[in-house]
Amino acid sequence: MEGKKFILEVEPAIQAKDGRPSMGPVYRSIFAKDGFPNPIHGLDSCWDVFRMSAEKYPDNKMLGTREFVDGKHGKYEWLTYKQVYDKVIQCGNAIRASGVDPGGKCGIYGANCAQWIMSMEACNAHGLYCIPLYDTLGANAVEFIICHAEVTIAFVEVKKIPEVLKTFPKAGEYLKTIVSFGQATTEQKEQFKNFGAALHSWDEFLSLGKDKQFDLPVKKKTDICTIMYTSGTTGDPKGVLISNNSIVTLIAGVRRFLDCNNESLTENDVYLSFLPLAHIFGRVIEECFIHHGGRIGFWRGDVKLLLEDIGELKPTIFCAVPRVLERIYSGLQQKINSGSFFASKLFSLAYSYKLRNMKGGSKHEEASVLSDKYVFDKVKQRLGGRVRIILSGAAPLAPHVEGFLKVVACCHVLQGYGLTETCAGSFVSLPNEMNMVGTVGPPVPNLDARLESVPEMNYDALSSTPRGEICIRGDILFSGYYKREDLTKEVLVDGWFHTGDIGEWQPDGSMKVIDRKKNIFKLAQGEYVAVENLENVYGLVPAVDEVWVYGNSFESCLVAVVNPNKSALEKWARSAELSGDFESLCKDPKVNEYILGELTRVGKEKKLKGFEFVKAVELDPVPFDIERDLLTPTMKKKRPQMLKYYQSKIDDMYKNMK
Repeated sequence: MEGKKFILEVEPAIQAKDGRPSMGPVYRSIFAKDGFPNPIHGLDSCWDVFRMSAEKYPDNKMLGTREFVDGKHGKYEWLTYKQVYDKVIQCGNAIRASGVDPGGKCGIYGANCAQWIMSMEACNAHGLYCIPLYDTLGANAVEFIICHAEVTIAFVEVKKIPEVLKTFPKAGEYLKTIVSFGQATTEQKEQFKNFGAALHSWDEFLSLGKDKQFDLPVKKKTDICTIMYTSGTTGDPKGVLISNNSIVTLIAGVRRFLDCNNESLTENDVYLSFLPLAHIFGRVIEECFIHHGGRIGFWRGDVKLLLEDIGELKPTIFCAVPRVLERIYSGLQQKINSGSFFASKLFSLAYSYKLRNMKGGSKHEEASVLSDKYVFDKVKQRLGGRVRIILSGAAPLAPHVEGFLKVVACCHVLQGYGLTETCAGSFVSLPNEMNMVGTVGPPVPNLDARLESVPEMNYDALSSTPRGEICIRGDILFSGYYKREDLTKEVLVDGWFHTGDIGEWQPDGSMKVIDRKKNIFKLAQGEYVAVENLENVYGLVPAVDEVWVYGNSFESCLVAVVNPNKSALEKWARSAELSGDFESLCKDPKVNEYILGELTRVGKEKKLKGFEFVKAVELDPVPFDIERDLLTPTMKKKRPQMLKYYQSKIDDMYKNMK
């Protein structure tokens, strides 16, 4: 089993000189050993992706929505590629009829739905910049994006119309046409009219394009198809310019990757659309599905009902963020623990037997056929019974969750890594490679990757265990930040995009993301602390849902704010004969002591260094959230904002220690 390597070197390392840090060798995927995949013939733009599929698979089902009958949701109702194409042409003509020309800016605001895709494709058809307006960045960000990008027309989900109204009069300088995905009230129409803008309901708007026929402009590979604003953990959102070329290059790369692993996408594949289309991860997955003539069914927008939507749709590919997979994991753990002694014994026997075989190199479907049939099939059925790949992205997936799901979900569980600036997936782990748990796998076969040393953090790209900032080069890269040449120059140097993430090459060519270039601080005694790594370790405590670790160069030790796990904490409290609800338990010194003890226990178990132990902890019963501006929309911690929010608690913890 030893000695597998999934990358090859294409350029040598560069030594440090003139103040520039050293750079490790340039590597590329073994699936690109004879060169990157050729561009797919005729595929020059996002419009071609859809147009060619509508010609090739006109009668295939394309977009599905659960019908709402007698107060409840029933089966999925489908529109075919041809039906969607006709509506898109109509929508495009209506956009042009309302005075928006090619090169214009069109906003889309709301949860994923069929109209979202149709408005996006209408933009693609007429060479408009499609600009997702973020659902999770609050009203100020929506106003900021409309004004910064000079959005003149916006398609909006019914319940987001009041949010758009809040951006007036300022946004009204640019935004003249608003189209509701559903109905619009007379009162709302009046309100927009007072600001000199027009609000239409979806059907009403489409009728504006009925008897008009505008020619579709010629689209080039270099044309920008979308500006995606990324939340960024600091400052204003940045508009990432993504060209047609980035997306069609990515599609060719994904195709090569899946073909080489015998997991090709086909027209029979089904995808549950719940990852926001406003993010690159959700967007490119759906572009890949459209390219292959597959089916896309939309969720209802409620995470509590997600498993029900999955059961109805029975998807074959399930893409998720770690938060969702962690929910599924916790749900399964609770089921196992509450089952009979016999059932949980059977489960753990089946689990360790199958795990051992997978670690020995067996494919998941051959590792233990009996366990799959009699024990793990229930897990498979919870995900609809047909999932063959679960793909996690957007944030790191905890290794214990990934490892567990690889065994029990009866499908491939892959973890990917990428940024909006690299057009999503840049690295992805490979099927049936248990050694890759905890890594993001090797690079995808359409880009080059290398590490750059970060001397101030003691990361050396030339050492025997190469570590450094992950840098990426290739046609998938973004074309710059909109109206921010200064920021573009900071991260794009000599064709290499600097991700700001610290990676470590594994012997097999997988990448392990170990740190963030900025998430490092020095303690008073001069020790550097890599905080994300510690949070992953402390997150292993069952009684802890989320943890934020803090320290600075004026203090000699670390403190933390913890979101305890409600059921685990209440269970412990009962055994310790403590009474009170969850909130009052979080204030109880005995509970605080217990959690701190648990953090110390896991720290010792994982052999943390003395200065990496947390010495005091604050318990917050309310999970870190976007509402208090503590998390970005992709659930990454906004550290400066967290410090501001918890400052007084931090001060108290340090004061009480002295």
